[in-house]
Amino acid sequence: MTWTREDLRPHVDEVATGLCRYLDASPSPFHAADRAAILLGEQGFTELEEQGPTPREPGRFLVRRGGSLIAWSSEQAAGPTTPFRVVGAHTDSPNLRVKPQPDRRHAGWHTLGVEIYGGPLLTSWLDRDLGLSGRAAVRTPHGVQSRLFHYDEALLRVSQLAIHLDRSVHTDGVKLNPQQHLAPHWAGAEGPDFHRWLAEQLSLDPADLLGYDAMTHDLTPARRIGRDDDLIASARLDNLATAYAGLRALVHALDAPASAPTVPVLALFDHEEVGSTSERGAGSTLLPGWLERIVLAAGGDREDYLRALAGSVAASGDMAHATHPHYSERHEPEHWIEMNGGPVLKVNTNLRYATDSMGAAAFLLAGEQAGVPVQTFVTRSDLPCGSTVGPMTAALTGVSTVDLGAAVLSMHSCREVCGVLDQAGYAAVLGAFLAPR
Repeated sequence: MTWTREDLRPHVDEVATGLCRYLDASPSPFHAADRAAILLGEQGFTELEEQGPTPREPGRFLVRRGGSLIAWSSEQAAGPTTPFRVVGAHTDSPNLRVKPQPDRRHAGWHTLGVEIYGGPLLTSWLDRDLGLSGRAAVRTPHGVQSRLFHYDEALLRVSQLAIHLDRSVHTDGVKLNPQQHLAPHWAGAEGPDFHRWLAEQLSLDPADLLGYDAMTHDLTPARRIGRDDDLIASARLDNLATAYAGLRALVHALDAPASAPTVPVLALFDHEEVGSTSERGAGSTLLPGWLERIVLAAGGDREDYLRALAGSVAASGDMAHATHPHYSERHEPEHWIEMNGGPVLKVNTNLRYATDSMGAAAFLLAGEQAGVPVQTFVTRSDLPCGSTVGPMTAALTGVSTVDLGAAVLSMHSCREVCGVLDQAGYAAVLGAFLAPR
């Protein structure tokens, strides 16, 4: 490990253990939001229904919309123009998602048609035991309701072609056609179709299963690895590591409030990996709508809402590329990112990241307050740069926004790697950002 801090070290193991539990409990965005709601409920947060009124009394609240969640505390607010401090992240990760009519029986196998969600490293999904999770729309006497399902069993597998049948794989690489080569097999040709099987698992009449959002997940649990136990290997680190750090940061902000009144907010969005343009993505009115409702519930009006936004700052958290030891030439030479070297400021002048100098200052001050070193990431000028929820948050709210993250290797693989110490530092910096002093 490249840095230590004595008052942070007692939290390192606690954060790592909590993160691994959160990752294992959150195979889908719906489960990630559900688990976040449970953890916040244990800290005194009350879940609201969107169709219901926004409480006027100060308190701790959260609201869910599918795989997205907004949580905030108005306990330290000093009126309707109190500025917000927002930490944003996303709950979705690239994977393989089951089609509406997925069943194909061919060559003695029953396979399931899947669509690629986001931009996964496809070869990392080969030859793995895969489970199934997601959300079902169910007919009940009280109308259509949502039910989550999570099958942590070896149901599915996408098997590679044997080397004997394609010896060119060593020279030409694995070439996958998403339609032809990624449909997982899960049974012989006989037996129930997927819809009927899922209805049976949910103890439903098939006619009452009206739809599903079903996706695959790797069954290997999150775990610490490495000679010094200083790394975490897991699926969905991008971006559930940020979601978990944000949860811890929000709770910290309530225990150590800011020196000036603020309303700390955590915004976890679904659909970032596919562009965020949905009813619950960062490109929707989910966040600005709830920020305005918070102001109105405090007795303010539209002008008070705009005044509150003018003094607000947002941090868009998403994982950052650690410098790969085998491909260091793919990284900007003056901006190498070290694992366990501290949280990462992300900069792109074409605004794929929302960071500007004022946003960067807020992040750097948070690092100083937390006593945690920070690093700066810039993509090579001859390579394209990914994006985050930051630019959309900035555009929809007009709030000064900074993009940041924690270092990760194998981003978008079925199984990624991050640093243990970085996760404690990440949560500490985000906590300081939400409660500046």
